[in-house]
Amino acid sequence: ILLDDSSSITSEKNARPNSGSVRGYEVIDAAKSEVEKICPQVVSCADILAVAARDASVAVGGPSWTVKLGRRDSTTASLTLAESDLPSFRDGLDRLISRFAGKGLSARDMVALSGAHTIGQAQCLTFRDRIYNNGSDIDAGFASTRRRRCPANGQDGNLAPLDLVTPNSFDYNYFKNLIQKKGLLES
Repeated sequence: ILLDDSSSITSEKNARPNSGSVRGYEVIDAAKSEVEKICPQVVSCADILAVAARDASVAVGGPSWTVKLGRRDSTTASLTLAESDLPSFRDGLDRLISRFAGKGLSARDMVALSGAHTIGQAQCLTFRDRIYNNGSDIDAGFASTRRRRCPANGQDGNLAPLDLVTPNSFDYNYFKNLIQKKGLLES
């Protein structure tokens, strides 16, 4: 996902599931540039990304873990694989379970990983249908609040936090919100 387009590859950055959703590439690029000044061709972008993810989790009160270093950077990218392997915000439960199982992960693993949605934002394009057309599947007050940032037409790139209550804290509110029908995404 860190590779840019070149004459020989089309970057995974351009895959539909990643388009406009993954941000912060410049942070990884800057970290890689600084590390290269000290340890040229030793630390991979993959390791920098893994450490950055762990540190970001800790910064918002989430868990910490030991990062095993020594990954090698990929020299290729597959737009096709990124588009076929990454779950869609529209995938139903059975499809999500199947996709995660295909990667050796259980439904329990999937739910645990979904908890990471306690941090982050979604583009209007990914939740517009949910806040305008889902009736009883979503809390009416929550939908109304979200409509302020996401009109029925246009402004597809407007962002809204996935957790309206504590958007900058790694906690259980994402799951509490789901129980209260205050989940932003369909899946």
